[in-house]
Amino acid sequence: MREETKGIIAMVATCTIWGLSGIYYKLLAHIPPIEILAHRTLWSCIFFALVLTVQGRISVLGQTLWVRRSFLLIGFAALMISTNWFVFITSIQVGRAVEASLGYYIFPLVAVLLGAIAFGERLGRAQMMAVSLAIAAVVTLTAGLGVAPWIALILASSFGLYGLVKKGLPVGPVVSVTAEVLLLSPIALAVLWWFHADGQGAFGTSWRDSALLAFSGPLTATPLIMFSYATKRIRLATVGLVQYLNPSLQFLVATLIFREAFSFWHAIAFAMIWTALAIYTAASLRQDRAARRAIVKS
Repeated sequence: MREETKGIIAMVATCTIWGLSGIYYKLLAHIPPIEILAHRTLWSCIFFALVLTVQGRISVLGQTLWVRRSFLLIGFAALMISTNWFVFITSIQVGRAVEASLGYYIFPLVAVLLGAIAFGERLGRAQMMAVSLAIAAVVTLTAGLGVAPWIALILASSFGLYGLVKKGLPVGPVVSVTAEVLLLSPIALAVLWWFHADGQGAFGTSWRDSALLAFSGPLTATPLIMFSYATKRIRLATVGLVQYLNPSLQFLVATLIFREAFSFWHAIAFAMIWTALAIYTAASLRQDRAARRAIVKS
């Protein structure tokens, strides 16, 4: 099997896990989101540490955190990803999974905007049109519902800032994520100690809940490892295209399985976002083809 084909399969599997993860968190809806987040952090830390140990790269973790700049960047990345995880888990529990899917649809356009602000990246006409259409969609939904889609905005902006910071890190995704959850682990331990001291901790009360909570580690780590594998084997344009599978599955889970309401204003906003993404994707594919033709000619 060709390396590119393996990469595409890994990318599809990754986005499928992410897209269907809402079902898993719905099974834990009776447990407070902050407690689930604490378990996700700790079990992810354990899983990633085992992976690095097997790979013989555990020493890289200490070297990375010892550098002040890397420590600060990883600390900010940890804050952003924990915010993203917490808001997503909460959105599932409070019946706002449709809005969460909107956030991950908006994310690529937020990333483009952040790149222009932080790195002075020039936006082409198509990118400007796509970003403007996404902003118009958010404004339309806010006007129609009478409240801003805060869950979508927080998810998109936190993940966008997370990606922005990760670009400045000299280490790979597995090492950096391990460092992030390692920094968050003391807080996670404090949260779990408080719940158990208060007699409300979910872990250990039933084998079902304990197994599900422990499973949050592999559920977090496995798609990230596959994502890293995929990005090394396929073009970024392909990565961007396949990533839309994640919010699409989230949207289908929210509407078909969770039976969440999908109003007229949601339909207008989503149509605008999908149009914006179509414009953005078409422009990205054209740029990718042009870049490959230039390489062939040279």
